[in-house]
Amino acid sequence: GTMIRDRVRVKTPYPLAPSLLVSTLVDLAAATQEHFDRASVGFPGLIRGGIVYATPHYITESGPFSPRDPLLFTAWQGFDVRRALEDALGVPTQVLNDAEIHGMACIEGKGFEIMLTLGTGLGCALFDDGRLLPKIELSQAPFRKGETYDEQLGHHTRVRVGNRKWSLRVQQAIDGLRPVFWWDRLYVGGGGARHLRVDLGPDVTLVPNEMGLIGGVRLWDR
Repeated sequence: GTMIRDRVRVKTPYPLAPSLLVSTLVDLAAATQEHFDRASVGFPGLIRGGIVYATPHYITESGPFSPRDPLLFTAWQGFDVRRALEDALGVPTQVLNDAEIHGMACIEGKGFEIMLTLGTGLGCALFDDGRLLPKIELSQAPFRKGETYDEQLGHHTRVRVGNRKWSLRVQQAIDGLRPVFWWDRLYVGGGGARHLRVDLGPDVTLVPNEMGLIGGVRLWDR
């Protein structure tokens, strides 16, 4: 449960075809200079059984909220990213939505628990007594002023409107979702969570972004 290497980061390249994502992750794995026996990959978007159903940002020309590229949309639709990465890395590989992996590190396995991640957009994962439920794309649902949760709560918006105003939007979103989901516990994480400036309520737990690493381990115990 502890890191053995410093985190290695690269800027996401755009436009991002599936083959470029695979080669980028292979390079990242090699940069750690560590031997590994298996790989856990958190993927942004709707993915089931290692197959990509939808990925809102990777189908754009130059990054989040830029124009969509129809060729990239076709390339990603139905892409078996788990098999492609497993073949490229040469070790057993599992790929889940990044919020689902993050949530696996946080949940207690009691009742209905939800993980929300604040990053480029809004990630969401649902758990019932510790069992991962089918993925939904809450991020693409309408939220306010004709925009989605992704558009209103993502990193780019936080930078544009400031942490205080953005935090109030997050608070509004959670207050609106509470009577919809009736969760027993909500966890809020992701890179944006550390910028929150409001109290989200006694049923909400803030978790550090690094918990996703523990989720990558627990993923294999599902």
